[in-house]
Amino acid sequence: MARLPWTSDRSPSRRSRNRHVVRALRDQGRYGPGLRDVLPAFAGVLVAVCALAAVLAAGYRAAGIGVPVAGVVLLTVIVTAVVRHGRPGARRRLGYYTADELLELDTQQLALAVARMLRRDGWRVRLVPAPDRPRLCARDAAGRRIDVAFRPVAEPLPDEDVPHPHPHRGDQGSPLRLVVHRGVFTARDIRWAHRERTIRLLDGSALRRWAAGARLNDLLSQER
Repeated sequence: MARLPWTSDRSPSRRSRNRHVVRALRDQGRYGPGLRDVLPAFAGVLVAVCALAAVLAAGYRAAGIGVPVAGVVLLTVIVTAVVRHGRPGARRRLGYYTADELLELDTQQLALAVARMLRRDGWRVRLVPAPDRPRLCARDAAGRRIDVAFRPVAEPLPDEDVPHPHPHRGDQGSPLRLVVHRGVFTARDIRWAHRERTIRLLDGSALRRWAAGARLNDLLSQER
């Protein structure tokens, strides 16, 4: 019996090749999540939506149309805020950076990032621009002051002044001097900071935790 043209053996071999490609992509982690991976998240979203609908329906029965309308408006505001906060530009303006983003910054951009992180923690910040050695002067609500310097090594060079050599008018005492370094401080740097007493060192590990949302006061207390 003659084989019809559209009943050739090419289809099974094509399906076999497709299965082989899908299996290879899954082994490489490039095929995407399977049903078992997304099912828990989907179930959670479904439960949350059902619960929200039940709450809005109960509010409607108890107090009328105002409750579901207010609930929908509030939900819209929350979702909008979450989406905006999740955008990289908006997130960085709020003082949150990923580890990869920190590595891509030059010194001037790092100073801007640290200024944003200080403002996120409630400090008022003033940037002192400089071509190669930017500095920050910050003050919190309690009147405490921090002068921030950025350099590849902690110990000042012979021609480098302290970050804020002149005392603030009307203030007493010296401000805390914070040295930010994306790498690891040497034992010599740490001994120098301990001798000075008013100096704190913030290395790359602490900087990444700060950029992820930790508070500076907590990091400095751990450093001491």
